[in-house]
Amino acid sequence: MANWREEYLAALGIRDEREKANTALYDAYTRLADRTARTAATTTHQEQQQEQPPPPPSTSYSSVSPKVPSRKPSEHGPSTPDALAAARADLSAAQRSRAELQEQLSRTSAELDKLKKKSVQDSRRITILEGERTHLTLRLKDRDAELRGKAKLLDDLQDELATLNLQLNMAEDRSSKLQQENQELVDRWMARMKKEAEAMNDASKYS
Repeated sequence: MANWREEYLAALGIRDEREKANTALYDAYTRLADRTARTAATTTHQEQQQEQPPPPPSTSYSSVSPKVPSRKPSEHGPSTPDALAAARADLSAAQRSRAELQEQLSRTSAELDKLKKKSVQDSRRITILEGERTHLTLRLKDRDAELRGKAKLLDDLQDELATLNLQLNMAEDRSSKLQQENQELVDRWMARMKKEAEAMNDASKYS
């Protein structure tokens, strides 16, 4: 009955391993999102500086500020289209990674929900089986007590039957002995009667 617990713990272990395995992806996605945000902020700042109108000329002719040659965007770093392309590529890679992580998360969540439902069903089944086992255990104890009582009754009955058989054999022996003694008495009495009859017959001949 402990198999479902082992399967549940094994599934949790697999989930933890997957989450630990994806930790690098989470960190990479976070760094990518930070870099994309910084790139977008830098690009927006550069565009705002380029679109900002130049300051109005001074009305004083005595002080003329010298012209400062404007630097090309390439002198500050990568151009805006290149930065946008790189940011879009990084964002696409991050979105693909997120989609893969979302799919893995969905599969893991579905598997976990399935195991949870199976765990609930197994718990209910275990409760039912434990109740049935308790009931059967009590019935088995009652049957054991009943069998012990019947076995004792049978032993007592066999002992009583053996006693009765012994008494019957003794009674039969006594009856046989009495019959033999009675037959002997009858035979002696018959012999005596026969002798007396013969004596009476002999006496009547001589009278």
